[in-house]
Amino acid sequence: MKKYLMLFTLIGLIASCKNDDNGTNRDNPNLTDPIVNINLNLDLPQFNPLKFPGESVIITQQGIRGVVIYNVNNNLYTAFELSDPNHPPNSCSRMEIEGIVATCPCDSDSNSYDIVTGQHQNDTEAFPMQQYRVERTGNSVTVTN
Repeated sequence: MKKYLMLFTLIGLIASCKNDDNGTNRDNPNLTDPIVNINLNLDLPQFNPLKFPGESVIITQQGIRGVVIYNVNNNLYTAFELSDPNHPPNSCSRMEIEGIVATCPCDSDSNSYDIVTGQHQNDTEAFPMQQYRVERTGNSVTVTN
């Protein structure tokens, strides 16, 4: 009897687990998961802004439409996909950055997102920006998925 009780408990625990524990990662039908592997040397002049909190750098060679990396406080960095997550990638879906706001230039919407959190600024039901992992080690910032 103890075997069955342990088995049912184990099955219940496994069934209750999710891929995303905080519940914010919903499957977005508009975006794929491109392979992202960026290593930035902060000693290079083009990445120097990432040494200062409140600054960001855009990398256009990776991701779907590019990746924005933002320095929150020298210990915490964020990195997000620049393709608007609320419509399929197209010629106008690459978002533009001004301060901490990413805005989609498409005429059909007015989507804007916070690049610190990735959340849509007005619509709580909208998909958030696609986030990448960021780690700083010494003078190097690595972005992966």
